[in-house]
Amino acid sequence: MSVRPYRDIERRKSRKILVGNVEVGGDAPITVQSMTNTLTTDVNATVAQIHRLEEAGADIVRVSCPDQESSFALKEIVKQVNVPIVADIHFHYKRAIEAAESGAACLRINPGNIGSTERVREVVKAAKDHGCSMRIGVNAGSLEKELLERYGEPCPEAMVESALNHAKILEDLDFREFKISVKASDVFLAVAAYYGLAEACDYPLHLGITEAGGLRGGTVKSAIGMGNLLWAGIGDTLRVSLSADPVEEIHVGFDILKSLGLRTRGVQIISCPSCARQGFNVVETVSALEERLAHISTPISLSIIGCIVNGPGEARETDIGLTGGGGGNHKMYISGRPDHNVSTEKMVDHIVDLVEERAAKIEAEEAAKLAAAE
Repeated sequence: MSVRPYRDIERRKSRKILVGNVEVGGDAPITVQSMTNTLTTDVNATVAQIHRLEEAGADIVRVSCPDQESSFALKEIVKQVNVPIVADIHFHYKRAIEAAESGAACLRINPGNIGSTERVREVVKAAKDHGCSMRIGVNAGSLEKELLERYGEPCPEAMVESALNHAKILEDLDFREFKISVKASDVFLAVAAYYGLAEACDYPLHLGITEAGGLRGGTVKSAIGMGNLLWAGIGDTLRVSLSADPVEEIHVGFDILKSLGLRTRGVQIISCPSCARQGFNVVETVSALEERLAHISTPISLSIIGCIVNGPGEARETDIGLTGGGGGNHKMYISGRPDHNVSTEKMVDHIVDLVEERAAKIEAEEAAKLAAAE
């Protein structure tokens, strides 16, 4: 039994697949994805956006291939980026074959909507020949007509049946390197469908609340839906779908995982909402620190609390802490212990220096361990 059993999450046991060189499923870390919204044929713009996503921490990036020019453009895009690229394919099987030949690491398809068994067989052959995995992407908004007629509306049972039907097509062709998603914009529907699918198969699951909305509303919906599933141990990779800069999807995805202790990338800031007791402007301070510490990928916890009511207690649990004091003089905590004071004027710069120094030290220690192991 762990020290804090109320925080334990037992992940669903799933098989493991590869998306390029990134493991998905099994005991692999839960990966965070996003999707470009540039024209894929504009190679420079697409590569630039992928680089921004890489800097934000994206493990995998999806690119839409609606036409032949787009699937051919992948060849140039893949050469210039470091993350595995998933080709988003709908309806036309030739786009999937072209994407595989162009270097896509994964094909997002629905085997049932790209034509005959022979066409699916050709796509599977291309995937096998070029080391591609696949994602079966079921969406409540595009369920098969037969299922809608039988069930009357999009429902969890229909979505699970659709996913398993598509999976069987690939299984019958001796292809099992795939993950599955059953997305819906309705949180209740999506969550219920994922619970049903998790019980019905052992394939890795790609989580998402599709068409979730803008930055604020979409973040809330995604956190509710995916947080529910992740807390229950369901999910191997995720994409937060926002009508916003795709980089925000990566930030929100990691924040959801960090809140559950499932990933620890970057600085996790614990801060109070502030009140009349605050010894400094907490809101402005946190905003400035979030911006200036966005480049840190090393896991570090930082508490920013405006007064001594909760400040010392929160600081005890974080790597670095700041508690507001009187007269513009505030207490800094290092590794949970009170260490020194800092003035309001100097505290943001000082905290940034402390975090960067700690990150550099951790990175150096990890590099030394790796060198010793080799």
